[in-house]
Amino acid sequence: MRLRGNTAGRNLLKQGLFRSAVVAGTYKPQQNSWALTVPTFFTSWLTSEAAPAVITLWTARTIRELVRRGDGEGASDGTGNDSGLGVEGWVGLGLSVASIAAVGNLISEALRSREQYRASLAPLVSIDEQEQAPPAVRAGAVMPFVFGNQRRQRTRNIVFNQAAVDSGGPRLKLDVYQPLNAPAPGEKRPAILQIHGGAWILGSKDEQGIPLLNHLASCGWVGFNANYRLSSLSPKVRYPDHLVDCKTALAWIREHADEYNVDPNFIVVTGGSAGGHLCALVALTQNDPAFQPGFEDADTSIQAAVPFYGVYDFTDRLGLNGPQFRELLERIVMGMSINDDPEAWSAYSPIDRITEDAPPMMVIHGDRDALVPVDGARAFVEKLRETSKNPVVYSELHGAQHAFEIFPSIRTINTVESVERFLHHVHEDYLNSREASAGAVEPEPDTADV
Repeated sequence: MRLRGNTAGRNLLKQGLFRSAVVAGTYKPQQNSWALTVPTFFTSWLTSEAAPAVITLWTARTIRELVRRGDGEGASDGTGNDSGLGVEGWVGLGLSVASIAAVGNLISEALRSREQYRASLAPLVSIDEQEQAPPAVRAGAVMPFVFGNQRRQRTRNIVFNQAAVDSGGPRLKLDVYQPLNAPAPGEKRPAILQIHGGAWILGSKDEQGIPLLNHLASCGWVGFNANYRLSSLSPKVRYPDHLVDCKTALAWIREHADEYNVDPNFIVVTGGSAGGHLCALVALTQNDPAFQPGFEDADTSIQAAVPFYGVYDFTDRLGLNGPQFRELLERIVMGMSINDDPEAWSAYSPIDRITEDAPPMMVIHGDRDALVPVDGARAFVEKLRETSKNPVVYSELHGAQHAFEIFPSIRTINTVESVERFLHHVHEDYLNSREASAGAVEPEPDTADV
């Protein structure tokens, strides 16, 4: 067996340089420069969450270069044999080994997310209660993107805005995730509405929120994964249409609660990115008629919210977002500049909608988020804790990129199990409160001295 010479060396150098760049972008992603932010986000996201697969692929390709027979272009040792990699080959090999080790550290960071969740939940959910979490499907921990055996049933593409369709509007659809087992007689299950992200211009229910809904359905929840109108599909879709659609879905869930054995008095909401923004708004604008045109009297209350890596301040008072993001909001999402209607921009900023009646919330964000800086979540949580009388859990995950729980991975497994523990705790509090109210008996008047 002969080592390849300079051809192998050049290939190894190219691989090493590429891998080093990927690792550098993963550990320090670019922000506020769309030309760099978007590509570094994708490479960072995939490298972080698919780290086991990345290590396998990079190692296999490195070994392949080392063991392939020479093709006549190798470095000569003076005997005519191709026996050396050359300086460039050894440099490339060193870069690859260092890069693979760095990706290995990403796996360690993902594994540590379990302890980060435990610490953030501990003031509300005891460690013993957390350890009782039903296990999620583990297939994605070994091979990312693999969902494994699905312990739920799903009904797809149910239209939830028929009244708007009858008036010429587009069909909006949702998918329903239910437990495999039939409910016990009289049983009413907790429900969750999932709102997808995609910068208010793309994305759908078909690729987001699925690991969480799969897991919750296996734990006895009913999940609803809804689409909403996107600003990219029509120049007429602007503020506040996205939120109106989410509230329409929520009202539909309550209207059809009996059909899906849902407890209409316990519905929670979640979503990521733009969906995290809308999730927070749904939680903080309950029953607000300004966002319920034509269904002002519908009950759009919710009992808890779990926003992931959301945008919480459209006005950007902290100066976290670049000019391209402001342009996106002005031209496509809001349809106006902030100077045209500052009250509308504030109305669409969850941080400005916080009151003492904000529901229990679990806010989740990664500290390497390239698209939505983590400082926005920190400011949102700080105001929540100052104002709300209900529990606020903040889980900031070291090493997590934007959209980190889209597909099954080590961090995704820890995430869905921890979110289930938070929601389970809130649901148990609700059930206990309901039982206490039902068991309360008006005291008999004391007539002994009458």
